[in-house]
Amino acid sequence: MESLLVKEYRAGIMECAHHGHICIVNDQGEIKASAGDPNFVTFTRSAAKPLQAISAIRGGIASHYGLSEKEIAIMTASHLAEPNHVEVLKSIMKKTGLSESELVCAPSYPLNEESKEEVLRHNGSRQRLYHNCSGKHLGVLAYCKMKGYPLEGYAEPEHPVQQEIIETVSMMCGLEPQQVGLGTDGCGFPVFALPLSAMATAYAKLACPERIEDKATKEAVITITQAMNRYPEMVGGTGRIDSLILQDTNIVAKGGFKGVYCFGLKKERLGIAFKVLDGSEEEWGWIVEAILSQIGYSNRDLIEQIREAFTHDIYNDAGKKVGLAETVFQLKS
Repeated sequence: MESLLVKEYRAGIMECAHHGHICIVNDQGEIKASAGDPNFVTFTRSAAKPLQAISAIRGGIASHYGLSEKEIAIMTASHLAEPNHVEVLKSIMKKTGLSESELVCAPSYPLNEESKEEVLRHNGSRQRLYHNCSGKHLGVLAYCKMKGYPLEGYAEPEHPVQQEIIETVSMMCGLEPQQVGLGTDGCGFPVFALPLSAMATAYAKLACPERIEDKATKEAVITITQAMNRYPEMVGGTGRIDSLILQDTNIVAKGGFKGVYCFGLKKERLGIAFKVLDGSEEEWGWIVEAILSQIGYSNRDLIEQIREAFTHDIYNDAGKKVGLAETVFQLKS
């Protein structure tokens, strides 16, 4: 049974209700708290990106190409194609010898409005590099090039690089590869259908890599998560909840399209995953704040920062306050 997560009011009348599911597991993968169905199956979307980066980093692309931590971080990103993002993406292409034409993700405009306006102002066009998943694609292509895998078809499920990614994702989730459902993501990559409990388990391992038995995988996870924490602006961008909470080095976090969000807490040794069933993302900040508050998270300053950045007040286009949002779920042990 789904849980009511958020209500939105306008003029004191409830206008929207957002239902969904939340799962919290410990570092053993045991469910410790939930709202709704903790085993609800949904697609990971971009929340899988830190997991999808493991194969390439484990394989040695960072040392092979001399990649920086910024360049590693953007491989996990749903970036907004702000100038700092584009600069880092171009640096990856220069170091790896890859070209934009080799990416299968569609040509796009930047998701950041100011960056998009700047492109249009200079009569620029859509580019594959502006696609929010381009960092992930460059990382996987670089790995293919290093390994001698064919670049053509690198996004197809049967390609050896994708087979390696599927095996790694399933291991991180505590599942067998055949238990991972597959679809096609918006960028052309395979996307994984998983129970929220499995996603939360993977994020518990990202937060607590000592739980990973394979040494090379453990070291890759440490490299990836350190890069995400040191350069959180690379993972999302201006106004993104990922980039805000990754400033807390105790947190590893990444959201995905259609309302899925995952994060892990290092000291608390917890993995958390939730899904907003209507697929919207504007509730993420409110839900993350409520989860952290309900579990008694020690970084109160971060919770206040989330409240300020993702205010519960609702404003119209002219900046006038017209309503209020409230989280209404209660986590159950």
